[in-house]
Amino acid sequence: MQTMPGHAPGSTLDESRPTSTPNDAESVHRFAVPGFDAVARLVARSLDVPLVTLVLGDGSAYWYSTTPNPPMLPAGAPAPGFLDAARSGVAEVVLDAREDARFQPAPPATGPVGFFASEPVMTLNGHPVGALCVMDRMPRQSLSTRERTALRDAAALAGTGVVLRSYMGRTDPVSQLPHRGAFFEDLRGQLRNAHDTVWLAAIEVAPVERFNAFIRAMGHVYADALVRAVAERVQIWMSADMCLYQVGTSRLAIMLPAAHERPSDAQLHALVRLLREPFDCLGIPLTLRPGVGLLQVESSEMRGGDPLRRVMSASHAAQDSASGWAMYEHDQDERHRQDFFLVTELAAALTDRTELDLYYQPRVDLESGQCVALEALLRWHHPTLGEVLPSRFVPLAERAGLMRALTEWVLDHGLARLAVWQAQGLAIKLSFNVSGADFDADFLERLETLLARHSVDPGLLELEFTESTLMHPCDATLQHLMRIRAMGIGIAIDDFGTGYSNLASLREMPATTLKIDQSLVRSIDGSRGDAATVRSVTALARELGFRVVVEGVENASVYAAVLDMACDEAQGFHIARPMPAAAVTPWLQAYAAAPFPSRRDRSDLPR
Repeated sequence: MQTMPGHAPGSTLDESRPTSTPNDAESVHRFAVPGFDAVARLVARSLDVPLVTLVLGDGSAYWYSTTPNPPMLPAGAPAPGFLDAARSGVAEVVLDAREDARFQPAPPATGPVGFFASEPVMTLNGHPVGALCVMDRMPRQSLSTRERTALRDAAALAGTGVVLRSYMGRTDPVSQLPHRGAFFEDLRGQLRNAHDTVWLAAIEVAPVERFNAFIRAMGHVYADALVRAVAERVQIWMSADMCLYQVGTSRLAIMLPAAHERPSDAQLHALVRLLREPFDCLGIPLTLRPGVGLLQVESSEMRGGDPLRRVMSASHAAQDSASGWAMYEHDQDERHRQDFFLVTELAAALTDRTELDLYYQPRVDLESGQCVALEALLRWHHPTLGEVLPSRFVPLAERAGLMRALTEWVLDHGLARLAVWQAQGLAIKLSFNVSGADFDADFLERLETLLARHSVDPGLLELEFTESTLMHPCDATLQHLMRIRAMGIGIAIDDFGTGYSNLASLREMPATTLKIDQSLVRSIDGSRGDAATVRSVTALARELGFRVVVEGVENASVYAAVLDMACDEAQGFHIARPMPAAAVTPWLQAYAAAPFPSRRDRSDLPR
């Protein structure tokens, strides 16, 4: 017995080859349709036929013979009768094939065909991809019901093998579209010549964070159905000469043929509109924020380049644009690459105790002139990039899911330092900035663990949240804030004045401190409007029971201006710049010897 894979010109099955010995184990490993030889043996025995073939719609043919040395299949395509069966999608029985022109002349692999029967081979979703055929050299009188059933069952098993081959070769199992490997294979085929160019369009179904939220909330079945629904809409927009690929979990790509012009702006707007229309996915309505990227690829870019990454960079950027589509831009792509580099470097820095450091900036009580608090500020000393600003790496950490680890690092190191100062008898409050992205019940548990680890008095701790995080809290956030206050920890509203707060939210917020943003403070010595704003906000905050801290006190005249207001504390470069932990105690000693003027000694203020 022997299996013999063959292929027609242009097929992609050149990894298979005819075998010459019945016991050649290599044939099993190299066989292109998994399990076909076993299926063929079963059906050959059940129907008592000497020859079985699996013919696919593209003309590929796989042969099984019970004879020890059957002739080899030539490179030409199978006889028309085989292809008709493969492409018809229906069962066929030809009891006497000697007079049927479709089987004449007979291929050398078969010899004369007297009897022929076939059963369609389907994919898992019922799509016909070929036929399982059986042949005998002598005609027959009939094909029994048992034999028909055996052939049908064998075709179903062969279909499973075809699906496996397809998945391993070119097809994504979720969308049934050609996958990323097929994309690059076809792209290389389009760019054979030195001057060939191809337009690519990429579709980002949804931002990664939101798509992952779909999976968490609804499961993979819903996410898979959504991708298929998006693919169906994209195919409505496409012309017949375009090809659609599944190139990522939530990413599709369209390849336009070499002769195709760039899609017009109107066409791209039409695609975005189509994708922005609500989807009814498994009975659940959903509106997406897709991004469509566009890139023209030249043949030279296939050598060491990655056109798929570049067009996906454009589709990612398009999600944040009003139009929803964008051409690839090298500068923007380079920024994305730098962002990725920084994220990976930051992840490494979190395990390296030498790159990250905490600096501390004092806050001075305006009534007594004493330093009453320090704000912990994260600094990153990159070995090759130098100082990387928090305004650069913190947003990246939030988007990359590193905020939990970053907050853990800051709290752990800051509380360890606070414990040292506490042991030295230095009763000074320490404030930390907390990202809204890392604020949940688990955060409170981690905070309690760290407080216990370092034996720090919770009353010396203050957590700063941005105005946007605190002003419109959900019930869960409000409960977390109440737990923080119950622990004795202070809560500060940071950067107040930059958001869209309302008085009702401010009145109901369980905060202890309000920090007026430096953008409102820096010009109060020369701007009557800014001075009036800060004076009004300060008075209102004091009436509501908040302790008011003004940030951005950069010079003596601004310091004098806030001293004349109802502010409680001041912070800024005029008082002190952020300093490493080793410099804090010497600064406090020097400040105690020569403090800044307070309300108790206004006579020292410049006029």
